[in-house]
Amino acid sequence: FKRQPGQLSSFQALMLSVAGRVGAGNIAGVSVAIMLGGPGAIFWMWIVALVGMATSYFECSLAQLYKRRETDGGYRGGPAFYIQHGLGQRWLGIVVSLLLLVTFGFGFNAVQSYTVASSMNDTFGVPTFVSGIVLMVVIGLIIFGGIKRIAKFADVLVPIMAFSYIAMAIFVIGSNASAIPEAFGTIFRSAFGLGVKRGLFSNEAGLGSAPNVAAVAEVKHPVAQGIVQSLSVFIDTIVLCSCTALIIILSGVFEPGGEMAGVVLTQTAVAAVVGEWGRVFISVALLLFVFTTLIYNYYLGENALGFFTGKRWPVLVYRVMVIGLVMWGSVQDLGTVFGFADVTMGLLAICNLIA
Repeated sequence: FKRQPGQLSSFQALMLSVAGRVGAGNIAGVSVAIMLGGPGAIFWMWIVALVGMATSYFECSLAQLYKRRETDGGYRGGPAFYIQHGLGQRWLGIVVSLLLLVTFGFGFNAVQSYTVASSMNDTFGVPTFVSGIVLMVVIGLIIFGGIKRIAKFADVLVPIMAFSYIAMAIFVIGSNASAIPEAFGTIFRSAFGLGVKRGLFSNEAGLGSAPNVAAVAEVKHPVAQGIVQSLSVFIDTIVLCSCTALIIILSGVFEPGGEMAGVVLTQTAVAAVVGEWGRVFISVALLLFVFTTLIYNYYLGENALGFFTGKRWPVLVYRVMVIGLVMWGSVQDLGTVFGFADVTMGLLAICNLIA
C-alpha cells in the first residue's frame, strides 16, 4: 500500500472503485432487480458477482500491465490502453473509449441523478427538478477540480457510508432473524424464472470501468491490483447488495407487480422495520453514494476522452454535457433512464470481454 508522492495507493484505488461500485446500484439497482425479476434476480446477481470477481481480476491486472506514464509523473491506463498496446487494435480502443464515455459519463450519471431525485421526492417531497439543479451545481463546481481531490473525498466518505449502511442492514436483518432461511428459500425458488438482466448493473465488473482507476495505482506487481479489485466486487455485491435484498424481502413490503419503483421500494422496506427515520437515512446515504459515483463516472469519461485527443475543448464540451445529463436524468422516468444505460452497457461489456 506504499506509494510515491502524487500517485494513488492501492488502497485509494480500491476505495475509488468501491466508491464507483457502491452507489445507486446497491440501494436502487437491487430494488429495481427485485421489482423486474422477482427475488430470484438476487441469485443471478450472486452468480454475476462470482464471474465478475474473475473478470475484474483480469481487467485490472491488464490495466496495470499496459499502463503508460504521463508527463506529470502519474499514470494513465484502462481498456483502451490494453487493447491498443496488448492487441495492437487502436480502432477498438477508440470504440471502447467512446462507449465508456457514453455509458458512464452520460448513461450511468443520468441513472444516479434519477435515483437521488426520486429518493428526495419520496422522503422530503422535494420536486425532482430542484434535486437536479442542486446536483448540477455541485458537480459543476467539483469537476473543475481533479482526481487527487476526488481520491481524498472518497477515502473519507466511502468507508463511512458503506459501514453505516451495513450496520443499518444488519440491524434490520437481525430484527427479523427467524425469517432469514425463508428469505433465502424465496430467492432460490424464484431464481429460475426472470431476473438475469439487472445483475450487471449492481457491480459493473467486466465493463472496463475499474481498470481506469486500477491503472493509476502504484503497485509492485500487476496481479496485486487485480486481487484488490476483485475484492471490491465481493464487498459490493456479495455483501452490500445481499444486505439490501434481505431488507426488501424481510420487511414484507415487496409485492410482485407492485407500484413502487427503484429506491422508493428500499426506503419503504427500511421504514417498515425501523420507522420513518430509516427513509431519511437511506436518502442521505444515497446522496453521499451518488455524489462519489457521479464524480467517479465523470472521471472515467474524461479518462476515455484523453485516450484519443489531447485537446482542451472536447473536455470542456464533455463537462457541459455531463452537467446537462445529470439534470435530464433527474426528471425522467425509470424505464427511459435504465433503457438508455442498458444499450451502451451491453456493447461496452461485449468489446471489453472480447479484449
